[in-house]
Parts: sequence; C-alpha cells; structure tokens
Amino acid sequence: MSNKLIVVAGPTASGKTATAIALAEEYGGEIVSADSMQVYRGMDIGTAKASPQEQSRCPHHMLDVAEPEENYSVSLYVQSAQKVCDDIIARGKLPIVTGGTGLYIDSLLRGTDFAPIEEDKALRRELEAEYEKLGGEAMLKRLSVFDPQRAAKLSPADKRRIVRSIEVFMLTGKTATEHDIDSRSRPPRYDAAYMVLNFKDRQRLYDRIDLRVDLMVKEGLFDEVRGLLDRGIDPNCTAMQAIGYKEAAMALRGEIGFDQAAELIKQGSRRYAKRQLTWFRRREDAFWINWEEGPDFELARQLSREFLNSKGIS
Repeated sequence: MSNKLIVVAGPTASGKTATAIALAEEYGGEIVSADSMQVYRGMDIGTAKASPQEQSRCPHHMLDVAEPEENYSVSLYVQSAQKVCDDIIARGKLPIVTGGTGLYIDSLLRGTDFAPIEEDKALRRELEAEYEKLGGEAMLKRLSVFDPQRAAKLSPADKRRIVRSIEVFMLTGKTATEHDIDSRSRPPRYDAAYMVLNFKDRQRLYDRIDLRVDLMVKEGLFDEVRGLLDRGIDPNCTAMQAIGYKEAAMALRGEIGFDQAAELIKQGSRRYAKRQLTWFRRREDAFWINWEEGPDFELARQLSREFLNSKGIS
C-alpha cells in the first residue's frame, strides 16, 4: 500500500485552507486537519476553521473531534490521524495534511509512538498533587535526576509536561527523551510532499493576519466565546487559552475593552506566525511557496505537481 501524502503547512493566514482545497480538487484528495485548536467543537470562528461551504468541496477530517474542556494532546491526535490517513490511502485517495501546528504534522509523519498508550490516572493525580504541594521547581529538579535533557527543555510552570515526563519514566522505565530517540530512529511512516506557504513580504502576511482578526470580530468571535462560557466551559482550560479566546474572554469579563482585545489578538497572532515560521524552517525537505500579492493557486498547482512527481505522486 502506498504511504504517500501531501502536506500544506505554513503560518496563520498564509492561505493553507484554500490551497489545500484547490489541491484536493486537483488530485481527488481528502483533507486531514493538523491544527491543535480546530479539533475542538464549537470553536469555529476564532480558529479559522474551514466554513461549511469550503468543507462541502472535499472531505475534511480531524475537525470537531473533541470538546473544549477535554485535555487533547499530540498523542491523541497522532493515534486518530494515522487511522484517518491510512483509511484514505486504502481507498485509493490522497491525504492532504493541512495546518499550522508543526508538532502535530511532524509527529504524524514520523509515526511517533507515544508510549505508554495506557495512562495511569491514579498515578497522574498523585503526581499532580505533588506538583501543587512541592511546586514546579522541585518537580523539575526531580525530573532532572533521571531525564536531564527533558528537564532542561521545560519551564517550572509547565505542570502538564513535567508530570507526564515523570509518569512515563515511572510506568515504562524509560525516559521521555529515550522514547523520543527511539521514535526518531525509525523510518518515517509516510513519504510526504512537504510544502510550506509564506509571503515574500512579511508585512503582507501581517496585514492578512490583521484583516482576518477584523473579519473574525465581524463574524461574531465575541459571541462565540460568550456561548462557550455560558455553557460552563472553564476559561482556564487549555482550549480557552488559545489566541483569540483568552483575549475575548477577558473583554467579556470587563477586564479590557473589546477594541483592545482585538489588538491583542492581532499582536498574539503575529508573534505566533513568527514561531510557526521558525518551526517550519527546520524542515530541510520542505518545498517553500512564497506568495507575492496573495495565494496563487495556479502557481501552487504547478510547483506542487513538480514536487509531487519527484516523490512519485501523480
């Protein structure tokens, strides 16, 4: 069975959704979202989720697979997305993995094995209680005794990853770093035509981000967030800390003005775009498509066709 697929990656507002749909129509493909926030139901406007009209043009997967209060993770994403991609390939179709969450994309392509799959909830609660009692510095020092490489990458405030790293070692006898090394030593699960979209002029990208935020506000971002809060969604849960949702919730509580919230969303989105670009530049196999004025789907088809042919995808 073929293991080939297309990746359409890039920073926020770079034209990924429209480009992926154009390529899906070109190749008879199906889109597999790789966005850490688009997995949540009811979070549509602030995550720039493909509209119902866009989704009707080709099959979309990995959207709306979790509730906002769920503690969704890259391991859960990989488990589900692998099944989706394998099913698409088995049906003779082409998966088009699309999104801006580089960790999700790269973990999916590698076929990362997040061991252990089974989690010990009692142990997790015990470690979380220790974190609350002893503090992040003490727990990070504990982690550094057996996994100094992982500890050096974490902040004392990163409760979830510190607890998870200690839990992995206690359950498996191997450190999280060792699991990562084992995963990277295996050949990739998929042969990917990895494309990254960007703009030659960074300011043009920032202008598109600002326009997108204005459109989100116009389309009802604050009402969307109000609806989530009215449903009893904890404003401190992971999903509600996403750019757009955190600031909107602050405005709804009267902590800042609505105009100020919109400006903070723009600033946060621009900073996030820079981090995304930094991540994708580490991919030596990436084929970059740098737009001029805006997304040029004919150019994307032409350049991607050459790239895909070199990968044996036709």
